[in-house]
Amino acid sequence: MRRLALAASGVFLAAVLVCSQGAAARSQAPDDAGASPGTVSVGELPREAVNTLSLIGAGGPYPFEKDGVVFGNYERQLPRHRRGYYHEYTVPTPRAHNRGARRIVCGGPLRQTDNCYYTDDHYASFRRIVE
Repeated sequence: MRRLALAASGVFLAAVLVCSQGAAARSQAPDDAGASPGTVSVGELPREAVNTLSLIGAGGPYPFEKDGVVFGNYERQLPRHRRGYYHEYTVPTPRAHNRGARRIVCGGPLRQTDNCYYTDDHYASFRRIVE
């Protein structure tokens, strides 16, 4: 009888472990697929960001050498895509002595601005830019 009780408790513990691992995997799935950022309208963006969007649509010229480089999405804040899908652009920060923390990252072909994201905290968070 004691063996049966030990076997039953072992099965119970195994079932609890499997269920908790399944719940953890489900809670991690959105991170694996990429985050789903909030939104910001063009009208809510700083003037400098609106100007940067216009430059992106026109294909430049850009004020910073690194504008238009591939954005790796290493932080996984944006939906996952193949390397080279995203490009980043500097949004000038008034009174900053360097590029600052503000960026626009756009996905898809260059000059396309319908899949862009804004960050003002150097990639810690993003908001999708909507009309």
